[in-house]
Formats: sequence, structure tokens, C-alpha cells
Amino acid sequence: MSLRYALLALLTSRPMTGYDLSKHFSQSVAHVWYAPDSQIYPELNRMERDGLVDSETVPWGPKGTKKEYRITDAGTAAFQEWINEPLVIRRQRDPAYLKSAYLEWADPDAARAQLRQHLEYWSGHLQLLKESRQSLIDHTHPTLQYRLKKFPEEEHDRIVRYKVFAYDGLIDNASAEVRWARKGLALIDELEGEST
Repeated sequence: MSLRYALLALLTSRPMTGYDLSKHFSQSVAHVWYAPDSQIYPELNRMERDGLVDSETVPWGPKGTKKEYRITDAGTAAFQEWINEPLVIRRQRDPAYLKSAYLEWADPDAARAQLRQHLEYWSGHLQLLKESRQSLIDHTHPTLQYRLKKFPEEEHDRIVRYKVFAYDGLIDNASAEVRWARKGLALIDELEGEST
């Protein structure tokens, strides 16, 4: 998946400024595809050049203006084509797992610190994912609210359930990371002795 399709996914809900896209990106798509603002704005320019989005200048604040982007027919077609392409499975490249295979080289306190960091990150991320999932179910998620306005009510359940399904996978993955880090901490204590 590229940043381009993540941005097109957001723009299928409504036109947005770069600022809006960045904000909504961090609230939804960033859970499955991370990108900093420094990548979002140049990609929007490329997408406009490639005819996938159009932009218009809109008022912003008391005296300013911003560019608002909307998906074009070509952008919608490109997004649908991408959605229907077979998934390319990528092999894992995760330094946490690579390092864990060689923890016999690590100082036990350093190994514990790394696994605690892993546990802290994934525990926090898991909580965020659960909250986001709930906001989809109760229809309070901001991006979802805009998306549902574009579709007839009889399609709302289908739209929401697919998004919840994606979050269920993310939650399962984050839960596994939490369990793995806890098992690693227990293993270090077993093999290296309790930290004093």
C-alpha cells in the first residue's frame, strides 16, 4: 500500500484541506499506514499532477486561504482498481523480533528495558485501537460520520462492519504484541534471574 491510496481512501468520504487530511489521517488511516506531514503534502501535489485529485482555494481563518482537495473520477477509479488488486504479502522486518532472537548477547537490564518499551507502546496503542473501534460502532468517529452522510442509510451497517473488521485485526495484532512482550520479560527473569 502506498500513501497515495491511504489519502484517496480518506478523500472518498469528503473534500478536505491538507490540514484536514493530516488530522483525519492520524485518527484513522495512520493505524494501518503511518506517514508524517512531510510526506502527505508532496504526495497531494503529485496526486493532483496525476489527475487523481483536484484542488480549489477556500477561505481559512479570518484572512487566509487553503487548498481543498477532492477526489476525481480518475482518482476513484484508481482507488477501486487498487482495492480489487490481489494483496501482496510482505515478509516481516521487525527489529524487536530480530533482537529478541539474540538476547543472549544483551545485558539483562537492557533487554528488559527494550521489552518494557515494547510493552508500553503496544499497550497504549491497543487502548487507542479499542477506543477507535468503539467510535466506529457508535458512529462518533469523525471520518466515519462524513462518510456515512454520502451513502444511503441501508449501506451504513456494511460500511461500519468492514471498518470494525479491520480494527479487530489490528486489536488482535496489538494484543499479541502485548502478550509477547510479557512472555519475554518472564523469560528473561527465568533465564537471567530477577533484576535487583
